[in-house]
Amino acid sequence: DVEIVDAAKIPYGRAMAQEAINEVLVDRARAGKFVVRLKGGDPFLYGRGYEEAQACAAAGIPCTVVPGVSSALAVPALAGIPVTNRGMTHEVTVVSGHLPPGHPESLIDWEALARMRGTLVVLMGVKNTPAIAEALLVGGRSADTPAAIIVDGSLDGQATYRCTLGSVATALETEDVRPPAIVVIGQVAGLPPALTAG
Repeated sequence: DVEIVDAAKIPYGRAMAQEAINEVLVDRARAGKFVVRLKGGDPFLYGRGYEEAQACAAAGIPCTVVPGVSSALAVPALAGIPVTNRGMTHEVTVVSGHLPPGHPESLIDWEALARMRGTLVVLMGVKNTPAIAEALLVGGRSADTPAAIIVDGSLDGQATYRCTLGSVATALETEDVRPPAIVVIGQVAGLPPALTAG
């Protein structure tokens, strides 16, 4: 008795346009159906959950948002990497890597991020991580800064590749990394994995 609508957004694969997702949510709710939009992670962190809530509000449809745990925090934890660690870092910055540094539509100040000493978590950045690493190096981050690439976080095939900021581009190529993957840059990526990590 349940209608399932595949609204996936697979990197470089099948994807339902956001406008179409909004239309389905509103259409089914107006038809008197109980609508659940299931999203992995936190729907408000690069998840377009706010846009969907806005579409419902504009149509006069009440909705409830149930926050999730972001992959930016959960996936490194599953790999045994704390994004913060006492005495090591006082900040963690989560950025979208879907646009490379220098792209006219990019809203990220890569030079400022290069000057920071904390943890940088790059989501949706497999394709652009080599350019991101170069921008951080040019901006002053040390090539020896630990880095980790976590592929297929929380799935059976999860794998972690540890490297440095200077070698992350080579690691991506050598390991033939494909999305989904998260890149963690900072001293915490050099910590030994927690004993319980997979």
